[in-house]
Amino acid sequence: MEEREVRLKKLEELKSLGEDPYKTRFERTHSLKEIKDNYPSLEGKVVKVAGRVISKRLHGKASFSTIRDFSGTLQIYIRFDNVGEETYKFFKKFIDPGDFIGVEGEVFKTHTGEITINVRKLTLLSKSIRPLPEKYHGVKDVEVRYRKRYLDLIANPEVKEIFITRSKLIKTMREILESFGFIEVETPMLQPIPGGATARPFVTYHNALDMNLYLRIAPELYLKRLIVGGFERIFEINRNFRNEGISTVHNPEFTMLELYWAYADYKDMMELTEKLISETVKRIKGSYICEFKGEKIDFSPPW
Repeated sequence: MEEREVRLKKLEELKSLGEDPYKTRFERTHSLKEIKDNYPSLEGKVVKVAGRVISKRLHGKASFSTIRDFSGTLQIYIRFDNVGEETYKFFKKFIDPGDFIGVEGEVFKTHTGEITINVRKLTLLSKSIRPLPEKYHGVKDVEVRYRKRYLDLIANPEVKEIFITRSKLIKTMREILESFGFIEVETPMLQPIPGGATARPFVTYHNALDMNLYLRIAPELYLKRLIVGGFERIFEINRNFRNEGISTVHNPEFTMLELYWAYADYKDMMELTEKLISETVKRIKGSYICEFKGEKIDFSPPW
């Protein structure tokens, strides 16, 4: 029987026992990283944490499991005489890698020095129907990784750092531009004339107006109209759509930063660009030097 069918049977059995396999809320006291970072002050204290079960190791009347939340991983220890027979049997029978659980218990270190939670209470939060990607090989196929990013994040948790860095980058660039007196604006994504760049647009139809509209290929024309209207320093961090080729390095839907500055020339824009990029790198990386594909790049100004 396939793993999915086995889990579906477990799901039905859980429902027949009156167990809600998809609970909506669990109150945590700490993230898993906070437990590790603050172990000296948390040792022996009761905490509540939640996360996805990554592994499960059964040893008679005592078992170990590793769970992961957004901040990291942590080991939990489940002992028959601590949680009771019913809960321990429930863990052994119904909890699988991929499930989300919440646990409550004391923080301690095992004889090997690993920070662990001695579970007193266990709650199934979400039953996973599909198994996790294979532990040691993970998801390596580039096509699968890009089309099923959620699997990529589960199998390759280091990928989330790209998402975190991107979020910091956009936030930092926004803050820097605002400190230079620029105002962030939003311009239309649906446009009657796709302009501002040479690219094939995506076409859609507006029923109420009885006309074709186009997803923007660039925000340029509408931003320039705001300059005409009297704004002097504006920028937009926007989504653009170009109905052209697709690959792992070229996406038909992408994010662009575009800005306009009245009474300034290309030399001013060059200086602004240098300050914007260098300062962004320094704030995020802690220095002007960052590494890309094994190469160190120095963004120290002047370029």
